Amino acid sequence: MNSGTMVFSQIMDYLPWWRFHSIVKQYRGNHKVKHFSCAEHFRVMAFAQLTHRKSLRDVEAAFNAIGKKAYHMGIKSKIAKSTLADANEQRNWQIMLTLLRY
Repeated sequence: MNSGTMVFSQIMDYLPWWRFHSIVKQYRGNHKVKHFSCAEHFRVMAFAQLTHRKSLRDVEAAFNAIGKKAYHMGIKSKIAKSTLADANEQRNWQIMLTLLRY
């Protein structure tokens, strides 16, 4: 039965978010970040992986198609390929590696 939440949100509920936030704090992942947090970045990249997106342009198009439903997935920022490219380039990759090792 549908509980009212999106399947993606239900999958993300299995992630130990308290541990994710402590890892982000450890690596200062959100230092000088105003809008696109590490948690949102992780959710976008997880969505891209689960839906077999092939490029940042494809990810951007998917989120444009989703529209306001992205908010219910935990993504509050507008997704643009330049924002994703900057986040992929500037964020510390060890955040994701440390999360996956737990």
